[in-house]
Amino acid sequence: MPVVEPEVLMDGDHSLERCREVTEEVLRTVFNQLYTQRVTLEGMILKPNMVLPGLTCPKQESVDEVADATVRCLLRAVPAVVPGVAFLSGGQPSELASSRLNAMNVRFKSHLPWALAFSFARAIQQTALEIWQGKEANVLEAQQALYHRARCNRAARGGEYNAAMEGPTA
Repeated sequence: MPVVEPEVLMDGDHSLERCREVTEEVLRTVFNQLYTQRVTLEGMILKPNMVLPGLTCPKQESVDEVADATVRCLLRAVPAVVPGVAFLSGGQPSELASSRLNAMNVRFKSHLPWALAFSFARAIQQTALEIWQGKEANVLEAQQALYHRARCNRAARGGEYNAAMEGPTA
C-alpha cells in the first residue's frame, strides 16, 4: 500500500461530507481488522485526519462545523476503549489546526470517551523549521516559535486556546 502524504489528503474539491463518509468508512475498516487481529484497543492511540473539505472545495466550513463533523465521525467509528486520538495536522495552517482542536475540546470534551490532541508533528514544528532554516543565527527565534506553538496546542488540548494567543504580545 503506498504512503499518502498528509497534504494529498487536503488536495481536491471534495466536500466536508465526502471526507466524513470516507474517513468513517476507513475507520470502521481499520477497527474491524484490529478486532479480527485481536489487537488490544486499550493500548493504542489513533492518529487520524480531521474531517475537512478539500482545499479547492468552494465551501470551506467554519471551525465549529469541522469540529462537529470530526467528532461525530469519530463517535460513529472509534470504539470507546481507545484511550486517545492524536490528530495529524494534515497540512493545515498551525493556527487553524489549533482552533479546530480547541473547538472539539470546548464543544465535546465532557462527552468524549477518548482524549483529543495532536500527534504534534507539523502542528508545532512547521513554524520553527521555517524560521530556523538550518542557520545558527535563527536558533533562538525558532526555539521561541516552537515553545509558542507548543503552548498554543497545549491550550487547545484543554479547550483554552483563543486567537489572542497568536498576537504580537503572546
